[in-house]
Amino acid sequence: MKLLIKSAKVIQPSSEFHQQKVDLLIENGIISSIKSKIEEKADQTIEFENLHLSEGWFDSSVSFGEPGYEERETLENGLQTAAKSGFTQIGLNSNINPIADHASAINFLQKENNKQSVSVYPIAALTKNSEGKDLAEVYDMQNAGAVSFYDYKKPVSNPNLLKIALQYVQNFGGLVQSFPLDKSIAHKGYVHENKQSTILGLKGIPSFAEELQISRDLHILEYTGGKLHIPTISSKKSVQLIKEAKKKGLDVTCSVAVHQLIFNNDKLETFNSHFKVMPPLRSKEDQKALIKGVKDGVIDMVTTDHTPIDIENKKVEFENALFGTIGLESAFGALNNLLGLEKTIEVFTKNKNRFHIPSFQIKEGEVANFTFFNPEGDYTFTNQHIYSSSKNSMFLDYTLSGKVLGVYAEKNLIINE
Repeated sequence: MKLLIKSAKVIQPSSEFHQQKVDLLIENGIISSIKSKIEEKADQTIEFENLHLSEGWFDSSVSFGEPGYEERETLENGLQTAAKSGFTQIGLNSNINPIADHASAINFLQKENNKQSVSVYPIAALTKNSEGKDLAEVYDMQNAGAVSFYDYKKPVSNPNLLKIALQYVQNFGGLVQSFPLDKSIAHKGYVHENKQSTILGLKGIPSFAEELQISRDLHILEYTGGKLHIPTISSKKSVQLIKEAKKKGLDVTCSVAVHQLIFNNDKLETFNSHFKVMPPLRSKEDQKALIKGVKDGVIDMVTTDHTPIDIENKKVEFENALFGTIGLESAFGALNNLLGLEKTIEVFTKNKNRFHIPSFQIKEGEVANFTFFNPEGDYTFTNQHIYSSSKNSMFLDYTLSGKVLGVYAEKNLIINE
């Protein structure tokens, strides 16, 4: 099949075509020609006003539901949602039922690969049933395709277990993730602890519950060596701790969720459970520090931390609602508005190698893996823009800038209507 892409502006600083408007001819999934104008006939032509394209985007933390929670999201619709949101590669979390803590579960999560334009890279549980007691069969799961090991949103409370994990995975280059939360301090809290949480009568989690855990984990990493990734940090001090660790030469990376960059705990005044997330939305000061951390490169990745929750578990009293917001559909428009186009594309495409995930160059002879978008045009995000089965988005009624037009990857084309 021949696919012709007309008059697309390339956004990839490492490409010789960066910031150039070109035509691209794709034959059997390979970029066969890139020129200012291609007149050759094709089976299908893509042509949009103000069309831009980049290497396909990667999200390091996505949750669906299947198996076990299909009412929240299925693999098939979840991957369609990711594609329509501009992502061609996702790290899929282990928080299904049963937990993805063995090789056959990893194989199941990849069952849609090659059928759709989005490739699934499973993130396996670090411990059996994510209970934090015994190390799971991490070597077997990496051989089955797992790219990292993480008990999703559950801290490794036993420091010796983290030590053993970091030592063990060095034998095969594994990546350990440790959720930054000291549960003994967080206790039963569910929002940021400050004066506002007291006034609102909501149980708080102090930011130092995160910072203590990060400090502990970095000390363990310094002793053991190995590779550590700290997902979805939320505080100013956390950014500083990771910056100092990197200066020491520790092999540590971190991520932040899109919603932590866009919102802060002022949103809690509405008692809208869409804003109940883990870690909780922090202060304006923390929010500013996280944005600076992304711009400075201290924070390595920005993730949607996409977490579908069915209405029965979200449209309830704030205290009883489950944690989580969907974020795939709104990610580009939110970050493009905040960071600008090139930085947004950078945070969606860099550091894939941390998760053993291939990158793609936009040049002749290379595999075609693209995201299509128009970076201009503001609009209000509503339910009609949500592709997910669950509708728990904190971005509803928020103004976004720019729209995803579709993706091409794995020889599959998805174009948004």
